[in-house]
Amino acid sequence: MRVCLVFVGLLAGLLLANCSNKPKEGVPDKPTFAEHIAPIIFKNCSPCHRDSGAAPFPLTSYGQVRGKAKTIAKVTEKRYMPPWPADPSYSHFVGEKYLSDAEIATIKRWVDQGCATGKDGIYLQWKAPAWRSNIGKPDMVLPLEPVALLPNLQDRFFLVKIPGLLPRDTWVRAIEFVAGEPNLVHHFNGHILMYEPGAKKNHAKPPLNMEITSGEYDSDFIKLDLLNDNDSKPYRLHSAVNYLPGVQATAYPNGIGIFRLTKMFTIVGNDLHYGPGNRKTTDKSYINLFFTDKPPARETRELMLGTNGVSRISPPLQIEPNTRSRHSTRFQVDADISLLTVNPHLHMLGKSIKGYAIKPNGDTVKLISIPKWDFRWQYFYTFKNPVHLPAGTWIISEAEFDNTLANPNNPNRPPKRVGERLEYGGASMRAGDEMFQFILTYMLYQKGDEKISLETDER
Repeated sequence: MRVCLVFVGLLAGLLLANCSNKPKEGVPDKPTFAEHIAPIIFKNCSPCHRDSGAAPFPLTSYGQVRGKAKTIAKVTEKRYMPPWPADPSYSHFVGEKYLSDAEIATIKRWVDQGCATGKDGIYLQWKAPAWRSNIGKPDMVLPLEPVALLPNLQDRFFLVKIPGLLPRDTWVRAIEFVAGEPNLVHHFNGHILMYEPGAKKNHAKPPLNMEITSGEYDSDFIKLDLLNDNDSKPYRLHSAVNYLPGVQATAYPNGIGIFRLTKMFTIVGNDLHYGPGNRKTTDKSYINLFFTDKPPARETRELMLGTNGVSRISPPLQIEPNTRSRHSTRFQVDADISLLTVNPHLHMLGKSIKGYAIKPNGDTVKLISIPKWDFRWQYFYTFKNPVHLPAGTWIISEAEFDNTLANPNNPNRPPKRVGERLEYGGASMRAGDEMFQFILTYMLYQKGDEKISLETDER
C-alpha cells in the first residue's frame, strides 16, 4: 500500500511538472527574433531606442537586441519598460505602450532558449523615418535657435520666438515640440502670435531668445519685437503647443482641434525650461507642424486643476521635510463636456496620482491612475473615445508626495520645505520645487460624441 502511495505521489508530481512546462497561452514553444521578437521590439522600443533617440542605446537590429537581451527580459518582466505609467486595469487610452503577459513571457522564453534568429532574422532592421515625430511626417519644421548648455546644475529659463512664414493662410491639424536634448528640456509652453497682412514688416528680427527668470513674459514682449508695428498686440492662440518630459504630441481625427494659421506667424515659447545638467551640450529643439485641407469641425479647450489652475489644492501644497503627504483638488464643470485628453503633472517628489469624475447622479468615471509616478514619462493620455461629463460633474485628482530621503528622486538633500507660494497656485517651475496639476483637453459636448473614435491613421 505504501509503495502504491509513493508511486501515485511521484506520478502526480510528474504530471504537475509537465503542466508547469507547458507553454503559456499565446506564447510560442520556440520563439524567434524574426517571427516573434522583432515585431514587439520594433513597435514598442525602437522609436526611442534609435540613433539620436531619447533612449541611451539603439535597439534596431538583431545584434543590438541580442546584446541587451537579458536586460530587456528583466525590465519588461518588471514592467519598467516600455514606459507606460498609467494603470491599464483602471482606464485605457490611444497608443498604449503596454506589453501583454504573453509578450513578456515570449521575450523571456526567447532569451532563455538562446535568442534564435529565425529565417533572415539576423538581417532585419528597424527603419527609422527621416523625421522625429509621434504623429508622422511634418509639413513644416521650424528650428529653435540653438541654446548652449553648461554643466552648472542650475535651472535655466528662456523666452524664445520661432518665426514662420507660409504662402497663404493654412489649416493646422496638429503641432508638436521635439526636444533636442530630452534629458535636459524640462518643459516648453508655446503660444502662437498671428499677424494680419501689413501689420508687421519683419517678424523674424533678432533676438530670437533671451534668458529670463521663471514666470516672466509680458515684460519682455517688447524686447523680442513681438508687437505689431503700431505697438498693438497680435492675436494670440494660447497654449498651442506644450512639452513635458516624455510627452508625445496628439493629433485628433475628424476635424477636432483644427485651427487656421495666418501667413505670417510667430510661435512664442513661454517658457523654455532646462533642468539642471552635468554636461556641456547644445540643445537643438524644433517645432513640427501638420497641415490639412479640412476645415475645423470642433474647437478644443483646456482646463487646468491645481497649481496655477482653477481649483485649490487641499491641504495646501506645502510639503514639510522628512514627511509624506496626500493632497487633492477638485472642480465642478458648469456645462456638458466631452473629455479628450488628460495630462497629470507632478515634479520629483510625486509618488502617485489619480483622476476621476463623479457625475450628478453619483456615478464614478475612472479617468487615470498612475500608481508609480515617474517624472521622465508625462504623457498626454488620449481616450479612445470622448468621455461625456455632464454639467455638474466634479472632476477630482488625488496625489501623493514623498519628501524624505527614502525617495531616490528627491532633488533636495537634505530634504527642504517645498510647495506653492500663493493660495491658488504660483509655485516655482524649477525642477527642485513641486507642483500638482491635472490638465484636461475637452470640447463642448454634442450628442453622439461617445461614439467618435480618437484613433487616427493619418500618418
